[in-house]
Amino acid sequence: MNERSGQELYERIPTKVFEDAQLAVGQVARELADAIRKRQFEGNPFVLGLATGSTPVPLYRELVRLHREEGLSFANVTSFNLDEYFGIDSRHPESYYRFMREQLFDHIDMPEEQINIPQGSVEREEVFEACQAYEEKIAACGGIDVQILGIGRTGHIGFNEPGSGPNSRTRLVTLDRLTRLDAARDFQGEHNVPRYAVTMGVGTIMDARKVYLLAWGRSKAEVVKAAVEDAPVESLPASFLQAHKDVSFILDTASASELTRCKYPWLVGFPEWTPELVRKSVTHLSLKLGKPLLKLVDKDYQENGLSELVTEQGPAYGLNIRVFNEVQHTITGWPGGKPDADDTYRPERASPARKRVLVLSPEPQDDVLSMAATLSRLAAHGHELTVAYLTSGNLGVPDEEANWAADLMLEAGDSSLASEVLQELEAKGAFSEDSPKLRKFKSYIRRNEARASLEMCGLGKDCIRFLDLPFYENGRYRRFEIGEADVAAMRALIQAVKPHQIFVTGEAADPSSVQAKSFSVFEAAIRSLSEETWFEDCYVWLYRSDGREWEIHQVEMSVPCSPDEAKAKAQAIYQHRSQRSQLPVMNPEQSEAWEQAIQRNRETAALYDKLGLAEYEAIECFVRWNPRKGEGQ
Repeated sequence: MNERSGQELYERIPTKVFEDAQLAVGQVARELADAIRKRQFEGNPFVLGLATGSTPVPLYRELVRLHREEGLSFANVTSFNLDEYFGIDSRHPESYYRFMREQLFDHIDMPEEQINIPQGSVEREEVFEACQAYEEKIAACGGIDVQILGIGRTGHIGFNEPGSGPNSRTRLVTLDRLTRLDAARDFQGEHNVPRYAVTMGVGTIMDARKVYLLAWGRSKAEVVKAAVEDAPVESLPASFLQAHKDVSFILDTASASELTRCKYPWLVGFPEWTPELVRKSVTHLSLKLGKPLLKLVDKDYQENGLSELVTEQGPAYGLNIRVFNEVQHTITGWPGGKPDADDTYRPERASPARKRVLVLSPEPQDDVLSMAATLSRLAAHGHELTVAYLTSGNLGVPDEEANWAADLMLEAGDSSLASEVLQELEAKGAFSEDSPKLRKFKSYIRRNEARASLEMCGLGKDCIRFLDLPFYENGRYRRFEIGEADVAAMRALIQAVKPHQIFVTGEAADPSSVQAKSFSVFEAAIRSLSEETWFEDCYVWLYRSDGREWEIHQVEMSVPCSPDEAKAKAQAIYQHRSQRSQLPVMNPEQSEAWEQAIQRNRETAALYDKLGLAEYEAIECFVRWNPRKGEGQ
């Protein structure tokens, strides 16, 4: 069985995995450009179906680049967008009409009359006719040649939520709560997110001659795996694409991480047994069988697709002990290193005893969501901590919170700024964006929440830095563009601290997210400093702030949390009052951010217990990053 045939046992859709989103969109953009130019040469039109959301943004930027730098013309292209929120005007800052203008149409030469987007502002009684007309126009243009798709966490394509049938057409739909929760930050609160949308149907999408579905980041990994490998069901509309005659899923490594060929490569072929893959396969086997590592026997390996491993590196008991020791050595109560101790098998160095530690948090709260207990330990052990909030986070503050804070200030007698804020909030229309002054006021809210949060971790105000990176202050969610000023500010901070440890997040987030943009700024800055003498003694630790913990085989430092530290962590997260209804929700039935964070740490501790190691209340996890390789070491 070769690797491809083994892969096909699991994957029901042709799937291409790229190292990162930029490489992926480069391939798709080149294929689109070739198809468009071919039609131009033939004197024929080209019909392109387009998606919105953060996923296609890198593709649209690459198409704009091809237009500007390589002369790609869109004069013969007619476009049809998948969907639009219902009940909002095209002028609304979150309308897909405005989104497409800003991301693509205002930067290319596609004629105005060839741009088609569903209308979200028609009267309710006119929706059916408008949807019918949209279908008829697609047919009149000869149908869609290429359809670009993203995929939502519910498995929706367009706004075809779970329950949408394979023959559905353009229509008005009710949005799933998880979809609305995911959009809450864009709309400054779930209550502002429209409940309805107009969308092409699954059947309309299936009529396209070719389909590209794009997905980036860890948050899409589970739903991508289900759409590609599981049987098609109405509860996961993207799975119906398995029946399409010419469809490709285009993924980055993070979104592909749950595919069998990526997660369990020994089931699809004969992989190279690297130390990481050995650890991955053995810990997986232990958890799958519900047997501690040291109780696995040769037969367990042989009956679960790992006979090659146990033959090559066995017998089982010796293999078990090796992996058990590797996992055990990740556990430490001294995240900054234990002074005067043998650090041969410890994740951090004993020397220097007092380290300079730089913690980078993309938005206020990312730090405490993932590593509040570790912050407390570092502070208690006397390390020199600097916690830098890279962006102000003001876009995530609902108007209601600003109103509450301004009322409080007014009550306390500070009337000037409070009055101005209240006046702007009262005057804001449905399509208004925050003024610089209101955004600044909202920044003050986030700053005070961050200070109160770190106080719960035992850190003083003197260790906090607010960078307010320009890409965020000058942008909006899904519309961020980093520049040299961002990198320069990050470089200056790192150079000033000269840290022995850096904690950072965002390496596998959605490319358009604040976390991913912040990590790109960090990566550019650190690469320019990697030849500095002090950097030879600097460890970079990655933490995860998106609700998904590192897998056991990846973890290189695990910090146990006592019951009291877990409670303090919950209190630290709770201090971020303005974010209690704003953060992306992993489980809508457990919507409080502090509950989700603590539960994640408890689940991690339970995994260590199942492997046969010590039982802890909770565990926070980290992976070392090598800037010269761009990945965990």
